[in-house]
Amino acid sequence: MKVKVKREDLLVPLQLISNVVERRQTLPVLANLKVAVDEGRLSMVGTDLEVELQTQTDVGMDSSGEATLPAKKLNDIWRSLPGSKDIVLEHVGDKVSIKCGGGRYSLSTINVAEFPETLGVADGQAISVDGVAFKRSVEQVSFAMAQQDVRYFLNGMLLEIESSSMKLVATDGHRLAMTEMELASVGEESTINSKAIIPRKGVLELLKIIEDKETFQLRLSDKLMTVEAGEYTFSTKLVEGQFPDYNKVVPKGGSIELVVDRLSFREALQRASILSNEKYRGVRLSLSSGTIKIQANNPEQEEAEEVLESDYDGAELEIGFNVGYILDVLSVLDSSEVKLTLSDGNSSVLMEGVDETNAIYVVMPMRL
Repeated sequence: MKVKVKREDLLVPLQLISNVVERRQTLPVLANLKVAVDEGRLSMVGTDLEVELQTQTDVGMDSSGEATLPAKKLNDIWRSLPGSKDIVLEHVGDKVSIKCGGGRYSLSTINVAEFPETLGVADGQAISVDGVAFKRSVEQVSFAMAQQDVRYFLNGMLLEIESSSMKLVATDGHRLAMTEMELASVGEESTINSKAIIPRKGVLELLKIIEDKETFQLRLSDKLMTVEAGEYTFSTKLVEGQFPDYNKVVPKGGSIELVVDRLSFREALQRASILSNEKYRGVRLSLSSGTIKIQANNPEQEEAEEVLESDYDGAELEIGFNVGYILDVLSVLDSSEVKLTLSDGNSSVLMEGVDETNAIYVVMPMRL
């Protein structure tokens, strides 16, 4: 294998594949990416056996072949090379040399036969998805995914397709985020109905891959999801298990409503949270006619209080929340005002942007 390639042609693909490759791998070969050259195309594959990314790039080829290379070292070298000169990759024996100008680097390889089989491509029908809208929707819900929860099905994001719309839902048991978007195309069939739980790592890596893609193709099968976006093919195993029925979590018929300026609310919460309990992060919201009072205190007997204007005109009410959960919601909304709906001082709060109809958020209360 011998190829000539420009630095910028592999700069971003190498970075993305390095993110996928597992750093704390059980098999040494999983720290490597597989490089193959054939018919003027250089393909690279990286995997941690759960998530996989493949890329293809046109190159100047002298001879075909394949090898596995340490992903992090290759990426670090590539980023540090000057961009003005061509780079030559050559596989000789059990080493791959990288030559650029007066610099030469030699990397050890692992036998290609030890590299695992690829996950392949999900065999479901291709669905055309608006990349910009999807990325925005994922950003609006991904913060609510659980991390290392024993309820493994919460360590990811539910993707639900019904006819021509897609819902994305995430919850960690304390808060829930849900968005809905229209699909660009669902192919030849008029209706597609499917559900899948995308693992946390798959969600985060997918965001990087569709960064600037206007549209991409999405395929789902029982255990696999594949996204084809330009020169990238991304596959992830799906999380098995039953995602909670989110419709039962979303409160309905709340009689208490108030609207508050989003930025003022967020900034006041940020200030008050400085003196909240560092472990439990609790704040108390006190509602009275025309105002919302935010209070926080800590074991050192320090206190914070902020008072904001609101359109609330009901009876006085107090309710406590984890301030981090409320701030997360306020940070992903775009509306200038946010609407809060609840039933009483012990109920979950439903949060929505006044100008945003595609996203809703539920935050459970906490006792203070």
